[in-house]
Amino acid sequence: MNPNHQTYLALGDSYTIGEGVAEADNFPHQAVQLLKDAGYAFDDPQIIAKTGWTTDELVDGIRAASPQGQYSIVSLLIGVNNQYRGRSPEEYAKEFEGLLKQAIAYAGADANRVFVLSIPDWGVTPYAEGRDRAQIAREIDAFNAVNKAIAAQYQVHYIDITPGTREAASDHSLLTGDKLHPSGKDYGRWAAKLAEEVRKVKGSQEK
Repeated sequence: MNPNHQTYLALGDSYTIGEGVAEADNFPHQAVQLLKDAGYAFDDPQIIAKTGWTTDELVDGIRAASPQGQYSIVSLLIGVNNQYRGRSPEEYAKEFEGLLKQAIAYAGADANRVFVLSIPDWGVTPYAEGRDRAQIAREIDAFNAVNKAIAAQYQVHYIDITPGTREAASDHSLLTGDKLHPSGKDYGRWAAKLAEEVRKVKGSQEK
């Protein structure tokens, strides 16, 4: 496979745009840089994401952006705002499945080029002070059980970043100045996992 001119569509919310960090430090841009370093000529990622978006708002955002063509890889990370607003895992399951179907379509109907990332646990952050952190963790786990099951059903890649985000309880260098969103340091860890999975896919295609 010709490694030239690879494209990447990243779908999500604040965790995808990198609220509070420079654009170059969000995980899609860091992943692309790692892939470039590995010899792949990736374009800058196209990102459809906004802080605060729920699954249905991401659906609307995709419709408004109307991305064209097929992408070499597509990532999907969405759901924290569904949990934050008290929405049900059942509603999330239906909307997440629809979004994943869209992601696969944008990847040329190739599930092997789609990567779902789990939802971070914001309950460990200083922002959650005074809230029931254990309940937040249980709810995040429930939402992640949903997206993991649906990812398995559609045979896309699943990257579990949640355990690492829980390290922010004792390591605040993993957070931005707002004490809620991840720092470029933590995004770098997500990017490394994503880039590793993408390299595996590209390597298998080249054989």
